[in-house]
Amino acid sequence: MSHQTITPELRRWIVEQAQAGFTPDVVLASMVASGWREPVAVQALETTLRDHLRQQSAGRAVVAAPPLQAAAAASGTLAQPAGVSVPDLDLSQSPRQIDAGDRVVDVIASMGHPRVVVLGNLLSAEECDALIEAAKPQLARSLTVETKTGGEELNPDRTSSGMFFTRGQNPVVARVEARIARLVGWPVENGEGIQVLHYRPGAEYKPHYDYFDPDEPGTPTILRRGGQRVATLVMYLNEPARGGGTTFPDVGFEVAPKRGHAVFFSYDRPHPSTRTLHGGAPVIEGEKWVATKWLREREFA
Repeated sequence: MSHQTITPELRRWIVEQAQAGFTPDVVLASMVASGWREPVAVQALETTLRDHLRQQSAGRAVVAAPPLQAAAAASGTLAQPAGVSVPDLDLSQSPRQIDAGDRVVDVIASMGHPRVVVLGNLLSAEECDALIEAAKPQLARSLTVETKTGGEELNPDRTSSGMFFTRGQNPVVARVEARIARLVGWPVENGEGIQVLHYRPGAEYKPHYDYFDPDEPGTPTILRRGGQRVATLVMYLNEPARGGGTTFPDVGFEVAPKRGHAVFFSYDRPHPSTRTLHGGAPVIEGEKWVATKWLREREFA
């Protein structure tokens, strides 16, 4: 099964098992034995129990039975690292627009968990064209980080071509990087270089996480360059006629690629509980150009 959805029925079943006194480990083992992938099962346990107790508290309902409280507390320890501070946009007053220094950016939509914010007019048409033209001479088949060694590899799940700018490589790149830093409150030096990707019809990037898996042997080598990735900003440089959206399968959300717009999402720990599984849907007609900016915990060198 390539994709597994956490359904309302599954959530109800998890709550029932916890109320019956079964421990998270027992429930997890049962889910895995039934065919659920462990990361999805762990996420389902953690989010279901946490959300259930939060709803009870908000509704001033009867205090949860001890088995449910214990299960919720224990589920938070299932293979989940501690959270860290992450970049974010100040949406506390529900602004329609945000001042990014040299440009006013529109807030189109936002989600709390996962933390996803869709932005309008982050880039001008001229900036989109300039990034595409500067990238074209350097395009090559896209690689992904190889977490077993810390190097790079060809990945059949990623069928785009791309390239990386170095930080501040040209005036347009430097201007966009400064705008992003102000927008999300994160230092410019904590960002990787902007990557430009080109997708032709049929090209896609199947659902994945952007953080580096802490259980892979090559991850310590990768983290020496600036720590974990903690946020992603995908900027759309053009508009394919059909397809090519950014999908978030765990929450059934898709962002359409509109020129100059972007989607930001953050993840405070390298764990599926962040619900940041995402992918680039296949381009059906036309072509797609995007620029991606990954932000790290510390200075990226």
